[in-house]
Amino acid sequence: MSTARLAKLTCFSVVMLSLLNGHAFAQDKAALAEALRAPERDLSDRLRDPVRKPIEVLEFLGVDTGMTVLDVYAAGGYYTLILSKAVGLTGRVYAQNTPRGLRFEEDRSDRTQGEVLEEKIAANNLLNVVRVDRPVTDMALPPGSLDVVLVSQIFHDYYNGNPRRAQAVLNEIMTALKPGGVLGMIDHVGEAEQNNRRLHRMQKADAIAAAERAGFVLDAESDLLANPNDNYRRSIFDPMLNRGTDQFLLRLKKPL
Repeated sequence: MSTARLAKLTCFSVVMLSLLNGHAFAQDKAALAEALRAPERDLSDRLRDPVRKPIEVLEFLGVDTGMTVLDVYAAGGYYTLILSKAVGLTGRVYAQNTPRGLRFEEDRSDRTQGEVLEEKIAANNLLNVVRVDRPVTDMALPPGSLDVVLVSQIFHDYYNGNPRRAQAVLNEIMTALKPGGVLGMIDHVGEAEQNNRRLHRMQKADAIAAAERAGFVLDAESDLLANPNDNYRRSIFDPMLNRGTDQFLLRLKKPL
């Protein structure tokens, strides 16, 4: 076979492989979307999807079948279920909560977060979910065992309450991640001149700086969850906002 013909065949194979991989990924997204429409899934969770865009978020973070992931402060398990469906039975999801947090009332519910999470795991047969009812700074997970960690809408509480503890949280996550592993961070945008602790917000630059101090590298950021109509002077719980806050989405990596 001539060199020119071999080169053409190689090029064709690469193109076809790329197309096939793209098709497979599209099918995975379709399957995940179908799983999230299942009648067993909590209605209040399904109502959050248009704003939280979980499938697009997981695609941005690179969550895939077979991965081992951690849902930091999983609360009632909104993202725990979604991650469970995304990684499949060959993957694993650690749902982390503190014993104190599990006693809090779940958002839009009259039950505790612990009750909602346990019911969700049982009702949806989430066999790949492992509960970690320990502080995030003492999870006792094997070092270098995680592919992806999701910290969604909670880092502001760590950072605003105690920046040193927030740094300890990031250090623990860094240790648990594999080299090249991903930390996904979602939070409510705050302004420098506002009382972000009271408003439950934070500045994106502060989140990035804290992650970089822990050794993470900013790989990408997305405006997927941006909302320019947000009022940064209002608490994220203000009914006027109807949970429609401006949120940043970061993909940070542990160096190889």
